[in-house]
Amino acid sequence: MLNLDEKVNFQPKSYDLLAVGEILVDLISTTYDEDSSGGTYQRFFGGSPSNIAMNATKLGIRSAVASTVGEDSLGAFLKSQLQKAGMNTDSIQTVQEATSVVMLTKSKSTPVPIFYRGADYKLAYTTELEQRLVNSKILHFSCWPISRAPARQTLEKAISIAQDNGMLICFDPNYHEKLWEAGEDGIRHVKSFIAKSDIIKPSEDDAERLFGKGSPEKYIEQFLELGAKLVILTLGKDGAVVSDGKTSEAFPSLATEVVDTTGAGDAFWSGLYAGIIKGLTIRESVRTGLGVSAFKLQFAGAVVDLPKLEVIGSLYGI
Repeated sequence: MLNLDEKVNFQPKSYDLLAVGEILVDLISTTYDEDSSGGTYQRFFGGSPSNIAMNATKLGIRSAVASTVGEDSLGAFLKSQLQKAGMNTDSIQTVQEATSVVMLTKSKSTPVPIFYRGADYKLAYTTELEQRLVNSKILHFSCWPISRAPARQTLEKAISIAQDNGMLICFDPNYHEKLWEAGEDGIRHVKSFIAKSDIIKPSEDDAERLFGKGSPEKYIEQFLELGAKLVILTLGKDGAVVSDGKTSEAFPSLATEVVDTTGAGDAFWSGLYAGIIKGLTIRESVRTGLGVSAFKLQFAGAVVDLPKLEVIGSLYGI
């Protein structure tokens, strides 16, 4: 059981965070045209777990990503971005499928994605992946790898190994119906992974897609009923509500300027992880996540040039 005043204790490991899931290219429109009629898009590094690992590296914690790209120029671009950030790319697998792409309209609210999936769900469970896994403190994953085989089976195996090795297991239940193949009950799969996780961080939009219309209090209750141990429900401009099943606490947003919301949730995750790894309590780490998210919101793209965690703290009074 995790509570807000608790620090998470870890055994010494070579890596702090292993993010398993998609790495892809985000094509984001250069204007706010909601019908995408502007016609001009800019290429960005993307994929939620990969964004989180890169952000966390910039914040000063040792991070790696296990994912899959195609043998193409987009895959080479993504790997080069990781390498420029000082990250090891040994856990990036290469397959014959095209590198996956997401198209997004620049947004000040919730961006609506269009998915072009190729290599991302071809992730295989390998000896190299297992070695990176057992030498990490935190396992992070999202809905993308559980939405299709063989990545789903790879992640199930990874979670089992992580549990055996006392890792902190964290799940972003960012459900999108279009990630799943026709006729498959994606919501059932997402719910089944919640009880296997120590921390989940749904957004309010995620919760509505899983449960339908409801209040933040009701959403948290529903996640806890599914076996969630610690729920961090992010509410956009209204901050977040956190519950460990016994107590709930509201945290205000720290954002003062919003240019682009793409990757704001990923920025939150990276700040949360940086706080946890550096020995802050869960409460302090949540505020750190909100500070990193607030900084990211000032810029376009999912990954921005984050300063060190201490600078974030001074900017937002954390």
